[in-house]
Amino acid sequence: MNILLLGSGGREHALAWKMVKSHHCDKLFIAPGNAGTAEFGTNLDLSVNDFEAIKNTCLEQKINMLVVGPEEPLVKGIYDFFQKDPQLQNIIVVAPSAEAAQLEGSKAFSKKFMQRHNIPTAGYAEFTSENFEEGKKYIAQHSLPIVLKADGLAAGKGVVIVNTHEEAIQVFEEMIIHKQFGEASSKVVIEEFLQGIEVSVFALTDGEVYQIIGHAKDYKRIGEGDTGLNTGGMGCVSPVPFMDTLFMQKVEERIIKPTINGLYKEELSYHGFVFFGLMNVKGEPFVIEYNCRMGDPETEVVMPLLQTDLVALFAAMDNGTLIDANISFDQRSCATVMAVSGGYPGEYRKNLRISGLADWRIDNSDSMVFHAGTKQVDDVVVTNGGRVLAVTSYGNDLGEAVAKSKKVLQKISFEGMYYRSDIGYEFA
Repeated sequence: MNILLLGSGGREHALAWKMVKSHHCDKLFIAPGNAGTAEFGTNLDLSVNDFEAIKNTCLEQKINMLVVGPEEPLVKGIYDFFQKDPQLQNIIVVAPSAEAAQLEGSKAFSKKFMQRHNIPTAGYAEFTSENFEEGKKYIAQHSLPIVLKADGLAAGKGVVIVNTHEEAIQVFEEMIIHKQFGEASSKVVIEEFLQGIEVSVFALTDGEVYQIIGHAKDYKRIGEGDTGLNTGGMGCVSPVPFMDTLFMQKVEERIIKPTINGLYKEELSYHGFVFFGLMNVKGEPFVIEYNCRMGDPETEVVMPLLQTDLVALFAAMDNGTLIDANISFDQRSCATVMAVSGGYPGEYRKNLRISGLADWRIDNSDSMVFHAGTKQVDDVVVTNGGRVLAVTSYGNDLGEAVAKSKKVLQKISFEGMYYRSDIGYEFA
């Protein structure tokens, strides 16, 4: 079949790499893609939010399956757009409906959903400009630290953890009164702080049944030892040592099953990935967020470890046979280390020439270089984002996998390149 993949990051490069391995994949198109995705298919100069242009491309290229990488088109209703158009209805769309995508698009929606279905999560309250003063009083009486979340999509930057009431009120005011994140922070969710270790679990669902396709631990902070500003993710490891059989049983029984059952009971159309962002609090799992797509850089370790044909899973999701799918995993460890531009997550330069890539084509060793923020200019690959490359390696353990990724990065360079050398440090 002909497949169109939307997105341009490391997640999409990893998905493209995985999908072209399938005998079900005849032609792959990536919109807009990057310098790495061009190795596996045809990059198309399309916006992920230009639904009409996407429609025209699907008709011109005889697309049979649409796979949506980033969150924005999900929340804007690309699934619904295809379902309502007679010319597009026969295309398999790997995405939830706009209503279901509120699990990621609205923190308040997801918290209420979890309450309705008794899914363990942090206590919370929500506020807008209409009850702003009430929110300040709530903060003043809240235990520390305090977590403030912009309700809507804020490009991964809408969550702030503060240690004083004064700072919390200041952040609260920035979000609501000064519209720090635009409409995304017109409503703010204030949560209790959960002390523990973050981990993510990934499932594929048709809205009634599901299959777990992997789990991973992401490293969000820019600095060594988890210090400094939050980023989109500086690295990732899988499998996570504490994700043993007992913990995964708790996750499945208390979180995954009630979530999928909730989608079904509330008649929320869902055909795609569910990202369960969890906190392990002394061996007990709590949901800190849902995403309605694969994570980045988590995809860069989940896909290399998933041995099952991904396109076949998408087809099973569509035709009602997902429950019968046989999921198998590579038993090695996997680690990705992200190389970023100098200044990231603040201001950074683009169009910097990347050297050393020629020796690291995917699948020629135990290490893979997934492009995140790159583009091709003539015969040169240059930087085109804050997070530039994700180097993923297999190893007999996490330490070996991380060491291999760092060894590859030592042979790649661009001006101002930075990466964390301590990914997986707590498991070494």
